[in-house]
Amino acid sequence: MVWTVRSLLDIILYTKINQKHSMPRAKTITENYRKQQEELHLNPNYGVASLHFAPQIADIIKEHNISSVSDYGAGKKNLMKGLSREGICAIEYFPYDPAFPEYGEPQTAELVCCIDVLEHIEPELIDNVIQELANITTSLGFFSIHTGPAGKTLSDGRNAHLIQQPSEWWLEKLTIYFDILQQQIHDTMGPGFWVMVQPKDLS
Repeated sequence: MVWTVRSLLDIILYTKINQKHSMPRAKTITENYRKQQEELHLNPNYGVASLHFAPQIADIIKEHNISSVSDYGAGKKNLMKGLSREGICAIEYFPYDPAFPEYGEPQTAELVCCIDVLEHIEPELIDNVIQELANITTSLGFFSIHTGPAGKTLSDGRNAHLIQQPSEWWLEKLTIYFDILQQQIHDTMGPGFWVMVQPKDLS
């Protein structure tokens, strides 16, 4: 059998991806906080940012011929609803949210979206979550992050944005696992920024 450079690269990439995804999951949320998130999601106005970003994500899907999307922190699956409105229907869509156990575990996909989720993560677990995002991203990631306080509070009185840090703080953490392909500040539902990323082991 004659091996081409391309076929060998494909085998190496496939092996790397499967090694990543076979690793056991690290803890990404405490049970008490998961229950608080369940309570917040009873509010129909909680978790709607995906609807605002759906047109932009639809453009990414078209430009890069994406066939699968993993929605990390999917909430009530508003991203899927927004993409459908943009005519994006013929893709595999994998929602994940610990507040919705019926969605199952996080799934690998060509494009991983994490929209206004990371600022809600418990600070002591944020590194585990970012690493998990890297583990399930096979091609590209689109992450939007709010940098200020939320308008909602948890049942224990804490602001719903457990992490309120500037973009520099976030980029230092993200660049451990990802190369930043694009970055932009936005003011969608409050101050924040978004990045398009690629896992470092794919660059």
